[in-house]
Amino acid sequence: MRQARIEDVHALALAMPHVTVHDPEKANPVYQVGGKSFIFFRNPRPDAFDPETGERYDDVIVFWVAEEQDKEALVLDESTPFFTTPHFNGHKSVLLRGSRIGELSYDELAEVVQDAWLSRASTARGRAWLSSRTD
Repeated sequence: MRQARIEDVHALALAMPHVTVHDPEKANPVYQVGGKSFIFFRNPRPDAFDPETGERYDDVIVFWVAEEQDKEALVLDESTPFFTTPHFNGHKSVLLRGSRIGELSYDELAEVVQDAWLSRASTARGRAWLSSRTD
């Protein structure tokens, strides 16, 4: 089972249908479907920082989730590297430091990316993509 890498986030997001990328040449691209973001790479922000040094994390990736329960399942499971901050309370998303992405397998990352896309795609697009996978 291969460990996930940062490049996989980009490749998996781009492999989903109807995806557009904002700022693809920059360090912090935003992946969207139907004008709705489903993954984005954050700039360092005051809400995500190293508790020992106070240094802001410069490698945070945001993934949308379908429901609050999905978020809770990911962030409360200590075996996953996902987390959240008070800034994201009430926001259907989870955070992941790029430096910890290798704690996920490629398949686990693929599921998170696909779920993020499904959480933001229109119902028709979601159904079409899901049916194309079962045919």
